[in-house]
Amino acid sequence: MKYRCLSISLCVLLIALEVKSQTTRERISLNDGWKFMKYTSAPDKLIYDTRPEVTDRKDDVVADSKPTEAVTTTTSTNVLKNWILPTANEFINDPAKHHQRPAGNPGSDFPFVQNNFNDNNWEAVTLPHDWAIKGPFYEGEPAVVGGGMGRLPSPGVAWYRRKLNIPATDKGRSIYLDVDGAMSYPMVWLNGNLVGGWPYGYNSFRLDLTPYIQYGGDNQLAIRLDNPANSARWYPGGGLYRRVWLTKVNPVHIAHWGTFIRTKNVTTAAATVDITLQLENKTANSEPVEVATEIYTLNAQTQKAGTKVATIPRSTATIQAGNKQSFNYSSTINSPLLWGPPPTQKPNRYIAVTRLYSKGKMIDEYHTPFGIRSLQFDAEKGLLVNGKPIRIQGVNQHHDLGALGAAFNYRAAERQLEVLRELGCNAIRLSHNPPAPELLELTDKMGFLVIDEIFDSWERKKTPHDFHLIFPDWHEPDTRSFIRRDRNHPSIIAWSFGNEVGEQYTADTGAAVARRLYNIVHEEDSTRPATASMNYAKPHMPFPKEMDLLSLNYQGEGIRDAPAYAHLRGIRTSPLYPAFHTKFPNKMIVSSETASALSSRGTYVFPVYNGISAPVSDSTGGDPKNRYVSAYELYTAAFGASADKVFSSQDKHPYVSGEFVWSGWDYLGEPTPYYSARSSYSGIIDLAGFKKDRFYLYQARWRPELRMAHILPHWTWPGRAGQITPVHVFTSGDEAELFLNNRSLGRKKKGPYEYRLRWDSVIYEPGTLRVVTFKNGKSWAADTVKTAGAAAKLQLKADRSVINANGEDLSFITLRITDANGNLAPEADNNITFSVTGAGEIVATDNGDAADLVSFASHERKAFKGMALVIVRAMKPGNIIVTASANGLVEAKAVVKAQ
Repeated sequence: MKYRCLSISLCVLLIALEVKSQTTRERISLNDGWKFMKYTSAPDKLIYDTRPEVTDRKDDVVADSKPTEAVTTTTSTNVLKNWILPTANEFINDPAKHHQRPAGNPGSDFPFVQNNFNDNNWEAVTLPHDWAIKGPFYEGEPAVVGGGMGRLPSPGVAWYRRKLNIPATDKGRSIYLDVDGAMSYPMVWLNGNLVGGWPYGYNSFRLDLTPYIQYGGDNQLAIRLDNPANSARWYPGGGLYRRVWLTKVNPVHIAHWGTFIRTKNVTTAAATVDITLQLENKTANSEPVEVATEIYTLNAQTQKAGTKVATIPRSTATIQAGNKQSFNYSSTINSPLLWGPPPTQKPNRYIAVTRLYSKGKMIDEYHTPFGIRSLQFDAEKGLLVNGKPIRIQGVNQHHDLGALGAAFNYRAAERQLEVLRELGCNAIRLSHNPPAPELLELTDKMGFLVIDEIFDSWERKKTPHDFHLIFPDWHEPDTRSFIRRDRNHPSIIAWSFGNEVGEQYTADTGAAVARRLYNIVHEEDSTRPATASMNYAKPHMPFPKEMDLLSLNYQGEGIRDAPAYAHLRGIRTSPLYPAFHTKFPNKMIVSSETASALSSRGTYVFPVYNGISAPVSDSTGGDPKNRYVSAYELYTAAFGASADKVFSSQDKHPYVSGEFVWSGWDYLGEPTPYYSARSSYSGIIDLAGFKKDRFYLYQARWRPELRMAHILPHWTWPGRAGQITPVHVFTSGDEAELFLNNRSLGRKKKGPYEYRLRWDSVIYEPGTLRVVTFKNGKSWAADTVKTAGAAAKLQLKADRSVINANGEDLSFITLRITDANGNLAPEADNNITFSVTGAGEIVATDNGDAADLVSFASHERKAFKGMALVIVRAMKPGNIIVTASANGLVEAKAVVKAQ
C-alpha cells in the first residue's frame, strides 16, 4: 500500500489530494539543485548562429551616438538556429511564416546532455544565478570587458544541469519548462533531446517537455547559455538569472498567459470587466469543457483572494483537437475599488479565478490578478488616471540590483521601489527590456505607473553583438510574448517598443519598421498606447507620426544647446516641446529620459560652476584621478541637463505630462564619464542605495507638501579655511536664511524658474552651518550640518531587523563612520571588515563608489565618504549577528532576527 495512514479518513484525504494534483495545475519551482560550469577557454561548438567578428571593442562611446548599419554575416550549416526557431511559432501570427524543425537532434551525443555524465565537480548553485557578479572586475585598458558592460565577466559560454524527477503518475499530463529569463541564447536539452530555446535574454519563454519525458524516474535537464561580448551598453549579467518553473497541467487546459482582462466604462459606481480566455487542447480528440470564473478582491498583504464580487456562470465550449481557441466573457462589478497611484489614489486589485471542468471534474484552475482603472492621455492635461490628473514623476531603471547583479531578488527590488517612493517618484520606465515578472507584481502592489519597454535596438546596431543580429527572426515573437505575459498588470500604462533606435535616422525606411512593430503591439493590446523613445527624430520627420505618445529623450529641454555645451560634438537641439506640441496637437508628450545628471555621493569638487547646468569634464566638476563627479548636482553627460534646467523647461510648457529621470538608481555599466569605473554616475540614488544630494532636489519638487530642507556640501574641510566654499540648499519651501556659527549669511528667495537657493561666496570656517526655510512667509523646515571630528566609531543600522528564514529574504545594513559625538565623518575611507555569526550569511558588500573594483563578494570593503553596505540573508530561524570592525575604531554590531 502506498500510504501508511493513521486513519482511513487521512488516507482518503491523501489520495484525494494526489488525484487533484494530477488533474489540476501544478507550478513547481526549479530554483534548487542545479550544477553549473562556465568555460574558461575553448567552448563547445553548439552555437545558435555565427556572429560578425568584432574589430572595434571600444565601449566608451557617448550614449546618444548614432547607431550604425548591421554587418552582414553568412549563416553556417553547423548552427542550431533552425532547431530553435520553431519555439517562436506560437507568437508568429501568419502560419505561412512558421518555422519547420529540421530532421535530426543536434548535440544529442554531447556529454553534458547525457543522463550519465558526472557533474560532481561542477559548482552547485541556486537560482536566480548571475555567474558574473562575484567578479573579478577587469581593470586597465584594453580590458576583456570594459566599463560599458560593467567590467565583470558576463560574456562566455556556460552550462546548467539539473535532474527532474517525473513520477509515473504524471503520464498523460502536459509538462512545460517555464523560464522567466536566461542571459542569453539559452538552448535546452532533456534526456539528450534538443527541446528548443529563446535567444533574447530578457524575454520569458515556455518549452513543452512532454515528448521527451521519461516517466517514473530522473530526467536530465541541460541548458546551454552563450553570452556574447560587446552585446550591450550596460551590464547584462549572465546565466539563469531569473526563476525557472516546471508546470504540469491536464492536456486540456488554460493556455500559457491565456487570460486577457480589460476594464471599461469605469466609474466609482460600476465597471465592466471583459475577459478573453484562451484554451488549449493537446489531445487527439475534440474536448467539450465547462468554464467558470469568479472575481474576488485581492488582499494586498496576503496576496490571497478576499471577498467575491462577481461570478461568470459556467458555460460550455468545445476545443478542437490539437488547437488553441479563444472565448470572450464579461461581467459588471458594482462600486469597484479602483487601482491608482498613491498618495492621492490606492492600488486596489482583484483576482479572477478561472476553473475548467471536464465531465463534471475540475481539470484546471488559473489565477489572474488585475486592477480596475481608466487611463486618458490628453495633449493638454497630461495623464488622467480614473479621471484625475496625475503628474508623471518617474525614473528610468535598469534591471540589475547593484551588488546582487542581475539575479532577481524580490526584497532587493522592493527596497529600490521603497526608496523611490520616499523620493516622491510615482512612475518607472523599464529601460530597456522586459523585467522579471515579480517586479511588475511589486509595481501593481505599490501603485507605480509603468512604461514597459522591450528593445534598445532594431535593425541598426549600437554594439556589434546586440539585438540587431536576431531582430529579423525574433522581433515579432519577442514583442507578442512580452505583451501577453505583462498585459494584465494595471501598473502598465503604455508599451514602448524601442529606445533611441537607429531607424530614427533613416526616414521612411525606419518609420516603416516602427509601423510594423506598432501594429504588432496593437494587435496584442489595443487598450494602451504604443510608442518608441526619440532622441533624434524631429517633428517634421516620419518617425514620430507612428507613435500614440510622443516619448522624448532629452529633446524637450534641449540637447547641447546651452553655452556651456557649445564646444561638444553630437546631436544639437533647441528645446522641442513647442515644436512637437504644434505638429501633433492631439498627442500627449512625455519626457521618457531627462537630465542624465552625474555625481558621486558626498564628493565636492571646487571651484563650483556658477550656472545651472554644465557638461562634466576633468576641469569642470570632474576628478579624473579618483574618478569622481562633483555632487553639487550641476554637472551632466554631454547630451544631458541638470535637474534645474529640466524643471524650468517643463514648467514653461505645462502641457508636458511629466518626466522619467535618467536614472533613479545607479546601475552597473555605462560609467559616463569615467569608463575605467564599474557603474554609472547618473542615479539619484547610488549603487548601494544611499541618497545623493540630488535626491533632495527632486524630493523638494515632487513632494511639495513635505517639510524638508537639505544643505550641501558637508562641512568638514580641513585645509579649506578662508577659501570660498559655496553652500546650496534644496527645500520645498520658497525662501531660506543661512547661518554659519550663528551668523546670518543672508536670506534668499527663489525666483521664477529657480529650484535651489545658493550662497556662492561663503568663506569656509569650521563649525555649524544651519538653514531655516520658509513657505509663503511662514516657518517651514530646517537643516544643520556640523564639522565632524576625527573618525572614532562605527554604526550599523538594518533596514529591517526581522526577515524571513527562507534563504531569499535580505536585510540591507548600512554602516556609518562617525566621530565621538555621532556626526558622520564624511571623508572617512577606512577599510571595514564585516563578519556574521548565527543563522545567516553575508551575500555582498558595497559602498556606492563607482570606481571601486573590489569584488562585491568580499567581506572587506573601504568606506566611501563615511558609508558602506553589507547585505545578509537568513539560512534558518534564529538571530543573525553582524559585526563591523576597522583598525582604530570602535566596532559595531547589529542583530537581525530570522523567522
